[in-house]
Amino acid sequence: MAKNLQDTTTLHNGVKMPWFGLGVFKVEEGAELVQAVKSAISHGYRSIDTAAIYENETGVGQGIREALLENKLLREELFVTSKVWNADLGYESTLAAYETSLAKLGLDYLDLYLIHWPVEGKYQEAWRALETLYKEGRVKAIGVSNFQIHHLEDVMKDSEIKPMVNQVELHPYLTQQDLLSFCKEQGIQLEAWSPLMQGQLLEQPLIQDIAAKHDKSVAQVILRWDLQRGIVTIPKSTKEQRIIENATLFDFQLTEEDMTLIASLNQDQRVGPDPDNFDF
Repeated sequence: MAKNLQDTTTLHNGVKMPWFGLGVFKVEEGAELVQAVKSAISHGYRSIDTAAIYENETGVGQGIREALLENKLLREELFVTSKVWNADLGYESTLAAYETSLAKLGLDYLDLYLIHWPVEGKYQEAWRALETLYKEGRVKAIGVSNFQIHHLEDVMKDSEIKPMVNQVELHPYLTQQDLLSFCKEQGIQLEAWSPLMQGQLLEQPLIQDIAAKHDKSVAQVILRWDLQRGIVTIPKSTKEQRIIENATLFDFQLTEEDMTLIASLNQDQRVGPDPDNFDF
């Protein structure tokens, strides 16, 4: 269980991944993005998550470089994730997409590279490309995003390397308990995107009551709930005060009753597409 912002979980290949990071979904290129990345790193974040389809890898890379200089950090002290988009799934096209992401970020390697969505008939070849990148030492860890149990089983039956991470939509209205149990059994680290349901849970009465009891915000309670379930989490924010607040999670603990009550809110409700029925 994470005890501070730099604490890590060890992936099945031995790579250490921070439990907590900054997501930059829908943050446009520009000064606000660069400053958000710099603020997060200066306040102790060591994980930044982006994707090709976010169209902001250039700004993320700039923020990383400036933060490394200003905070006198080494590249190896950060954990940087990006994802290959659906249009580039395929063996050669995935290899090319990786090079494009690296160039935009201005980095020599990624710590984690993910297949963004399980596009039927395409993700198997993309996974083969990720295995190549991993075996060549071009990326420290490889994984998938938005994969359900049957997608994971499909990848693993023909692969040399098991995914190290599965990043999925996960929050109190979509607890993903079966998927979490499966990933734990397989040694695959589950990671939550949209952990706050894009802000829709901030007025949730039951979580508000739990937050008041602990003198914490609703966001802090939900993010703490993720960590206590053994789930890596990457909330998005561009505001420095929120970036700081989101990470203030290590001075309290939810009780078993709190954890059960929050889990009881599950409605299998998504804000993003259903991985079994999407069209991009």
